[in-house]
Amino acid sequence: MKRRNFINAAALAGLGLTFTSFELLPERKKIRGTFSSNKNKVSIYTNAPVKPTRIFHITDTHLSIDDERGVKYQEFSKRMAGAYKSNSHFQTEVEYSTKENFEQTLELAKEQAIDFLALTGDIFSFPSEAAVEWVLQKLNDTGIPFAYVAGNHDWHYEGMKGSSQKLRETWTEKHLKPMYQQNSPLYAAYDFNGIRFVCIDNSTFEIQSEQLDFFKSQVKSGSPLILLMHIPLFMPGRTMGYGCANPKWGEKTDKNFEVERREKWRKGGHTKVTFEFYDEVFTAPNLLTILAGHTHRPAIDFKNGIPQIVSGHNATAYFTDLIINSLAN
Repeated sequence: MKRRNFINAAALAGLGLTFTSFELLPERKKIRGTFSSNKNKVSIYTNAPVKPTRIFHITDTHLSIDDERGVKYQEFSKRMAGAYKSNSHFQTEVEYSTKENFEQTLELAKEQAIDFLALTGDIFSFPSEAAVEWVLQKLNDTGIPFAYVAGNHDWHYEGMKGSSQKLRETWTEKHLKPMYQQNSPLYAAYDFNGIRFVCIDNSTFEIQSEQLDFFKSQVKSGSPLILLMHIPLFMPGRTMGYGCANPKWGEKTDKNFEVERREKWRKGGHTKVTFEFYDEVFTAPNLLTILAGHTHRPAIDFKNGIPQIVSGHNATAYFTDLIINSLAN
């Protein structure tokens, strides 16, 4: 599918499951139909009249490509630049670099004529201009439409002064901006084959009021939605990696702020807006699924019949192969 056919609308090897099949709740069947998974492959059937669409969900590649423009930031990029140097391929266990694994994933997407690429953050280990340029070139070379939402590492130079929100704003504008295809970095929507891909940047673990309003407007549209975020939404029994709208998120549970050299999570925990967003997501009648990353571990959870798919890290070439089909066709 060529990029000209892509309409920009606005601005499980390793799951612990060999096969899962789940009939969604009867009251949600207006749009949601059935769901099944097998290793890193997922099939979702919807009652909406959408075109068959195959998606590669890619997250957490952690590329550390850099050049002379990044020399002045090396005191902030040093730790993450040294991470993920060699990674065992999730299927073959052969050692590859993150660049090689990302390239292999895109090459497979091209060979198999994948319709859409959903990138949910930490594609970069730090906001390198060289890495952004390299990734954009690779994505454009595939000719496959894509949507990107940032992860917490994408915009973070460790140890640099400033709040998470301010640093995200600064380095999105300076280096990451081309990834957004002229859309808002905080929220955007992309229509493709009758499906609306909604991007919400929750890479600070929280949701802003304008993002909540945007998501509400997408639900009101009635279109079948797929929600793209980096941080998974809270699920009981999961780790703090599922930190967006987690009731325990806050200063007392922040174990990594010293290692990552960043501000500590808020003492008072999440805002009301973040919790309201959580409720809106899991009561949305037209939401097909949530795609997220961050934890580096593939997993699927359900809440109110809505599946949240967390993909393994693409540093190991992992991707989720997601197929959307219509029961109405």
